Amino acid sequence: MSDPWHSAPIEKRLLSDMPKHIETLKSFVSIPSVSTDPAYKEGILKASEFVAAELQAAGLTEVAILPTSGHPVVTAAWRHAPNAPTVLVYGHYDVQPPDPISAWKSSPFVPDIRDGRLYARGVSDDKGPMLIPIAVAAAYLAEQCALPVNMVFLFEGEEEVSSAHLEDFVREHKETLKADFALSADGAQWRADLPSVTVASRGICALEVTVKGPGKDLHSGRHGGSVANPIQALVALLAKLHTPDGAIAVPGFYDGLDPVNPNEVKAIAAIPFDEAAYLAEVGASEGAGEAGYTLLQRNWIRPTLEYNGIVGGYTGPGKKTVIPSEASAKISCRLVPGQDPDRIVALLATFLEANAPQGTRVSVKRETGGTPAYAVSHNHPALVLSEDVLESVLDRRPVRVRMGATIPIGDIFKRVLGIDTVFFSFSTVDEDYHAPNEFFRLSSYERGMVAWARYLGKLGETSATDFFKIKP
Repeated sequence: MSDPWHSAPIEKRLLSDMPKHIETLKSFVSIPSVSTDPAYKEGILKASEFVAAELQAAGLTEVAILPTSGHPVVTAAWRHAPNAPTVLVYGHYDVQPPDPISAWKSSPFVPDIRDGRLYARGVSDDKGPMLIPIAVAAAYLAEQCALPVNMVFLFEGEEEVSSAHLEDFVREHKETLKADFALSADGAQWRADLPSVTVASRGICALEVTVKGPGKDLHSGRHGGSVANPIQALVALLAKLHTPDGAIAVPGFYDGLDPVNPNEVKAIAAIPFDEAAYLAEVGASEGAGEAGYTLLQRNWIRPTLEYNGIVGGYTGPGKKTVIPSEASAKISCRLVPGQDPDRIVALLATFLEANAPQGTRVSVKRETGGTPAYAVSHNHPALVLSEDVLESVLDRRPVRVRMGATIPIGDIFKRVLGIDTVFFSFSTVDEDYHAPNEFFRLSSYERGMVAWARYLGKLGETSATDFFKIKP
């Protein structure tokens, strides 16, 4: 790989400074920036201030903490490379709740290094990966007093709540966020032993269904058998949402799906995947889901309807013989191309309300942040460059994989800014993000530094116009 931007000295600087970068990451993950729980509001504000301070220390300009209707967005820029491509770097500083705390081997917000892994909530998703491009920009500016390309940074605080206010923010700041493409520090490598690039993600919509029965909790002996039990009714209602073979039974749910390219099916089948090892890793005795599809097909190119939580009656220790007045369940759907989140929620609401069990009232609450599925063009130059760089760093050509999860920016950036998103994260899907004992491999932190330095250096070798003329 030619190196007119001298990324080798940049890489050397980054690796020699790894102890400092690890300490920065430890400080960052010590901030409890949980976005979904108002009790953590102070942590959200501290995390946004921490990110802004890191961007300023890196030597970037236009650093700002900007309000939204929810949590703030942190932005920065460097625009002094005439004719070079402009990259919009994305990441998020918010994290999932740490619950259940009792399942953690170390405190979720007290970082702990064990066996080359840093354990803390948010360290893999997305605090470790998002610090990488900041550190790389800082190294370039310290070493060469310039960046090889123009860079705009956007770090939000609501990704874990489906980026509820990001689209409005992007529309409002459309001119300052102009770029040729987005490079996301969020995402994940598919496996620790197999380099990969993510080319698509499923969409999402979510709702909460509540079944109400009697006007108050009732004694189950005095009133049992005389009125509807909302828990029983809720369970029966939820059971109607799937057929016995695992398909989704809501009329119209599958209407309008974009046809899957046969080449895509072949590509998925060609990916080395040990289903038994996967099931053992997640602690499942066998696979489950929609009949007629492989596990990877169900996870990547088929829509789903999952139950994320159910509440009703007494759940404390011991017993309390009660018929509750209501019960509720949280439901989310992962969507594929051709499915509109608003339409899917409307279909579900209509179905649930129409099938209210006798003696109950059913209501549906739509959760914010529905997002359609997203896919990047298979020959996008920025995607191909990511493959070249990963091959140079990891000595193996990466495979192309899809993401069963959802990252809303792909759709938002495409619709609002007219740009594609390439995922360039160094998390790995086995790092227990969203679960207790989340960790980030320090070796991935190092490799990510090297890869981002090479990516930006290689990108800076051509003009923006010429770069997008390249055909792989």
